[in-house]
Amino acid sequence: MTFIQGLIYARSHIIFILGLFASFGLIFYLEGLELQAKNADGANQIEIVLSKDIPAPLHGDLSPEEVEWGKIAWTYFRNNYQKDTGLVNSVDEYPATSMWDTASYLMALVAAQRLQIIDNKEFEEKLGKALKTLGNLTLFDGQLPNKSYNTITLQMADYKNNVTDRGVGWSAIDVGRILVPLNIIAWNYPKFMPEIRVIVGKWQLPKILVNGELHGATVDPVTNKTVYVQEGRLGYEEYSAKSFNLLGLDVSKSSNYKDYLAYVDIYGIQIPIDKRDPEKFHAHNYVVSESYILDGLEYGWDYMSKEFAYRVFKAQEARYQDTGMVTAVSEDNIKDDPYFVYNTVYTDGKAWNAIGEKGEDATQFKTISTKAAIGWSILYQTPYREKLLGAVKSLYDPAKGWYSGYYEVLKKTNEALTANTNAIILEALCFKKFGRLLAVYPTVPVLVTEKPIKKK
Repeated sequence: MTFIQGLIYARSHIIFILGLFASFGLIFYLEGLELQAKNADGANQIEIVLSKDIPAPLHGDLSPEEVEWGKIAWTYFRNNYQKDTGLVNSVDEYPATSMWDTASYLMALVAAQRLQIIDNKEFEEKLGKALKTLGNLTLFDGQLPNKSYNTITLQMADYKNNVTDRGVGWSAIDVGRILVPLNIIAWNYPKFMPEIRVIVGKWQLPKILVNGELHGATVDPVTNKTVYVQEGRLGYEEYSAKSFNLLGLDVSKSSNYKDYLAYVDIYGIQIPIDKRDPEKFHAHNYVVSESYILDGLEYGWDYMSKEFAYRVFKAQEARYQDTGMVTAVSEDNIKDDPYFVYNTVYTDGKAWNAIGEKGEDATQFKTISTKAAIGWSILYQTPYREKLLGAVKSLYDPAKGWYSGYYEVLKKTNEALTANTNAIILEALCFKKFGRLLAVYPTVPVLVTEKPIKKK
């Protein structure tokens, strides 16, 4: 047996040992965060009263109904797959994607493989194709991925999918998001390490960081010059910073919860908000479910995000108890103008505010979000989870995937079909069965579809 053959033969044992090291490392990391929160100097210390008896997440085998939910979610990705480029449309039948939505696809692909919705052959073919494409993308300013690409041609595009040779900039939050599946793939699927190296080698990730803080790039419409702007608000900023931290990059300022932390009282619950003024900084401070759900499903939360996530969840539960309206709010695509709405716990000085991307009122599109309802129902074992599931578990087309939600005011289904919604559902189901997604798995489930043996 050659040395290389020996390594391949011993792969599962090596991964198991690495898994032990990674587990111990995670424990030390989380304990370090806890000690930091309790013992740090006055400049960084956050004084916070922790919630008691935070419910445990749901773990165990999937029910037959949940297995079917996963298959329905994967249908979206089969329908919207571009075989020539290996990418998936961010919205049904709309050939465009961002790095956030490409990350959603990669997370869905990993979850589908682990849940044995797809076999290993399909998984490796699609993953290899997508990674090769990511390594060959035209980059904005030759540095980092543009905010949007056409999934058929791979040309840089604006958010209306109009081709632009210049590009429109990069999103630090989106790049942070796609580093999550790239980290998962690097640890659990070493066959694809060459492709990961190409991607990370071409992307100039340090350009995103200025003094430990995430910065995006945009194009000045007058001068056509690149402008760099701080990016991220409480919740999303810390979530995205974590993946840069895994690569050893300095995200000390973006990871610091205290700098812009304030609270508002909603139903007697102190809800964490970002105190940066939207009028001054030209960015809204949305409090939504998604960043906290993803942090829980992928990282298992840290000391602070665990507490903040529970408060955000409890406020939504409290609204249901007060109004009878099942509440699970997040940002979602919709099929009507303005096409994207932030349904929030709090933003721009108002609780339960629903606004468009430009801050316009979108109250009529207030929605219970399918991805938020299913995500919370897996992360917390409470009686409210049955109300959440009851409100959304029929919001799908088995031939298309899961719809984005249900309009609270209009009393009808939000029939937008997106990669993000269907990916988060797959992530939640994978979390239930296997635990947090960003981990070294001692054994990675593999479904092999055997070809029938032909009789001579």
